[in-house]
Amino acid sequence: MDGWLKAALDYIPDWLEHQVRVTEQPGCAIAVAHRGEVVLERAFGHANLSSGEALTPRHRLRVASHSKSFTSAGILKLREADRLRLDDPVGRYVDGLHPDVAAATITQVLSHSAGLIRDGLDAGQWQDRRPYLNESQLRSALAEAPVLPASTRFKYSNHGFGLLGLVIQAVTGEPYRTWIHREIVTASGLEETVPDVPVPNDVPFARGHSGKLPLGRRVVVPGDNDTMALSSATGFVSTAGDLARFFASLDPEAERSVLSPESRREMVRKHWHEPHSSLGRHYGLGLTLGQVGDWEWFGHGGGFQSCISRTAALPGRELVVSILTNAVDGLAHPWSDGAIRLLREFEKRGAPSDSALDWTGRWWTLWAAIDLVPAGDHVVVATPGTASPFLDASEIAVTGPDQGTIRLAGGFANHGEGARLVRGGDGKVSELWLGGTKFLPEAALSDELRQRYDN
Repeated sequence: MDGWLKAALDYIPDWLEHQVRVTEQPGCAIAVAHRGEVVLERAFGHANLSSGEALTPRHRLRVASHSKSFTSAGILKLREADRLRLDDPVGRYVDGLHPDVAAATITQVLSHSAGLIRDGLDAGQWQDRRPYLNESQLRSALAEAPVLPASTRFKYSNHGFGLLGLVIQAVTGEPYRTWIHREIVTASGLEETVPDVPVPNDVPFARGHSGKLPLGRRVVVPGDNDTMALSSATGFVSTAGDLARFFASLDPEAERSVLSPESRREMVRKHWHEPHSSLGRHYGLGLTLGQVGDWEWFGHGGGFQSCISRTAALPGRELVVSILTNAVDGLAHPWSDGAIRLLREFEKRGAPSDSALDWTGRWWTLWAAIDLVPAGDHVVVATPGTASPFLDASEIAVTGPDQGTIRLAGGFANHGEGARLVRGGDGKVSELWLGGTKFLPEAALSDELRQRYDN
């Protein structure tokens, strides 16, 4: 592993743990895979706020629309076996559909360009107000006309991926969950992923949570709904580690995969641009395609009524970042972007030099916390309370033992001033000075605040 990557993997969980605390999120799990192997796996916060159960990397979470990537891989595997073609109309395999739905091709459904309704006329399942649709109810909904003509624009549809589950059942002669678990999940070497609930009794399962408003507090949302005929769209339960492994295997350059390189290239190809959005994203076949700076990624997000998640694979760099949260307002998307930005920064700056290694750790004042992060020949003064901690960060050049100069800072900060470390009697660093401001470890600042203000 390159030195810059090790330094990034050392810092990212420190930053993310602080983010969970600052934003008062219930819990978050992260995994990073490199060359198909998980090299970072951590969890923070709680699996259940009511019970106080701590979240661990082994807890399963609802990963919702990540299911679409598994379903798409299943369709591509059937194509490789010459059991279907991507330009086949779905009505060739599923009867009872509206004629315009039946005429839509598998590719159009996979790429969300078939014009199908998103969640039906009563989407109460997403508010936890009604059960998910069974097969009869889904078929009834698909007997209605599409909302738009096919190939008009990108239009996301959970019903569409429910339809693809019916296609898989028709082609294989097996229930969707049975076939997809054997042919995609197990074949990919995943041991912590199932296509839907229930999970085994001895497996830890993280509960979801509402936002803090309107009650002023979070309530536990069980998140154990069987998604029935929509398993192929939103049913999957997994861990960040398993998702990182699976999406690593979808990289066209991956050495191990259940799919051929040709199928993977087709999945990650930009089929449709996401309209009416400032994010500039595209959609492939069961995959979202985005960019952070000049780094492109493919992957998927997931939004259950209790959990928010995102997995992003970075082609050409053999890296995958998967972040799972267990609240309806979970910050998996900005945290995923933040982790990618940190990886970019460490790659650009390089591994820390020996002279900078003592300049590290989290330091506090009354105002906020900062992180000293050695990278390359300098020390970054990062702001862990933000989603992009290196943005506009000051930098310290180490000039001698425990001495440095703030070589770069904003015009309202301490550009050109001194920086120094102060050690206690045990030789450990006990204070940090940036210009004229003293920073302390968290415990020391906590004591100071209690002494000064707890009267």
